[in-house]
Amino acid sequence: MAVKIRLQRKGRKKAPIYHIVVADARSPRDGRYIERLGSYNPLTIPATIEIDGDKAFEWLMNGAQPSDTARAILKYKGIYYRKHLQRGVAKGAMTQEAANELYTAWVGSKDKKVEAKIEETRKSNEDRRMKIFGTPKDRTKKVEEAPVVEESTDESAE
Repeated sequence: MAVKIRLQRKGRKKAPIYHIVVADARSPRDGRYIERLGSYNPLTIPATIEIDGDKAFEWLMNGAQPSDTARAILKYKGIYYRKHLQRGVAKGAMTQEAANELYTAWVGSKDKKVEAKIEETRKSNEDRRMKIFGTPKDRTKKVEEAPVVEESTDESAE
């Protein structure tokens, strides 16, 4: 039985959300699957990917073949790099500790890049809003109340 890691479309029209699943190659796209590994939302910037890396790594090591998009997602999340390092350990090219060190260093640098991308997106959205709407009013200051003028009850003026 050929096993594939692929995307299963969910969501409504023009607003897709995908589940990353392990399925038999003969089953339909949105049909039966063996195990759900995570989800992928391409509409956010950057795209939101939630995946159980250990399960995906286990399926890859057991021979599951990812689709093109699933392969790109697995590479982005570092699961393919982990597989590459594990194959080096199996061949005796490096120790498991060295492979784990390399993998954690890679994950740390990748997290920094993603955080920078999120910050850049937030800043560009803020700049775009500034161009459209101008500078926002400072709503943190309290509005000063106008002094109340007391009416004099001068009876002699009548």
